[in-house]
Amino acid sequence: MPQHTPAGARVCPTCDGFPVVAITTGLRRPDGTRETVTVSCPSCAGRGYAPLWLVAPAHTHAGT
Repeated sequence: MPQHTPAGARVCPTCDGFPVVAITTGLRRPDGTRETVTVSCPSCAGRGYAPLWLVAPAHTHAGT
């Protein structure tokens, strides 16, 4: 019996599937821990996957 292959994941090309990151600001809190800012990917809005139009390459025709 043939096996069906699931569709590949549409990983966001901007963040490569890492949609939310914590960036240190360089400052320290009074307890000694670092101050961080959480940033989400603007292309996928923090989901990690993107709509098909963003992931799929545009179809081009030679000579047009």
